Amino acid sequence: MDSPRPSTTAFAIEGPIARADLPGLCERVCTLLESSRAQVAICDVSGVEVDAVTVEALARLQLAARRHGCRIRLCNASTELLALVGFMGLTDVLPCHGAVAAAGEQGGAARGR
Repeated sequence: MDSPRPSTTAFAIEGPIARADLPGLCERVCTLLESSRAQVAICDVSGVEVDAVTVEALARLQLAARRHGCRIRLCNASTELLALVGFMGLTDVLPCHGAVAAAGEQGGAARGR
């Protein structure tokens, strides 16, 4: 009998993130999602730079998470990052999560490089 799926897991990403980093970043996060089998992943983005590559990385992570039956929620996003996500029309794709005490408790850090 399979154990029940945990409802959430958490991880942090740190930047700067280059386009060349995206495949490795996605691979590391997918490994976390496969092992946790969580339905929601809280992604602490307090350590990322605000740029289009970061938003692209987050959108790709959301797509990969959905393929694993999971949804990513952003945590500790700056006003500037949220504004860029909105400007790019991805607010519904990259929703925010309420306050999370320690995003690294159940997961780990996935670095851009």
